[in-house]
Amino acid sequence: MAELAFDCLDVRPLRYGVGPALVFRLRIAEVTAAAVHAIALRVQIRIEPQLRHYAEHEAELLTYLFGERARWGETLKPMQFTTASLMVPSFTGATEVDLEVPCTYDLEVAAGKYFHALDEGAVPMVLLFSGTVFAKGDSPDQPRGFWVHPIPWHQQASYRMPVSVWRELMDAYFPHEAWIRLDRDTVDAMLRYKSAHAIPTWDEAIRALLKEYSP
Repeated sequence: MAELAFDCLDVRPLRYGVGPALVFRLRIAEVTAAAVHAIALRVQIRIEPQLRHYAEHEAELLTYLFGERARWGETLKPMQFTTASLMVPSFTGATEVDLEVPCTYDLEVAAGKYFHALDEGAVPMVLLFSGTVFAKGDSPDQPRGFWVHPIPWHQQASYRMPVSVWRELMDAYFPHEAWIRLDRDTVDAMLRYKSAHAIPTWDEAIRALLKEYSP
């Protein structure tokens, strides 16, 4: 049975992709130096917002997620970011692999709201590993063939992703932009408003409405 250890070494934006994605650099070691034929790896990534400090303007934007700051002792809980998977090729001793994680800037998604609110610092994350290990039967108790066993559920690694990495990723795909979802009736109403007032862009239409209804 393989004895594995996992580490997250780095994270970077995917430069040229169909859509935005983060690339997590993982190091996987087999501590007994046994040969591993392959690993079908699954990685669940969680954000641990309770492990960092927030400036006042960040806290204001996070009110929608966690409520008033006075309640954060109860509401600031780990949240799901994503789950991704990959096949790790054969190795002996240790190997490094890239895990691509597709991302969204949809502000209807909790993780999107969270990332959008942060200006600097790091995002505390924990990567939880599971999956299946395949290896050749070259041990004394399994002299031939292959053996297969699951990765223990306690395998995990902590990582603090710089907020600047997220900003760099979003700026590469959506420069100085954010995305929100609207009901179809709202979109139709906005189109009629734009047409009636000869407003060329959505951004200008929303700014005009905000100015009209601001106290």
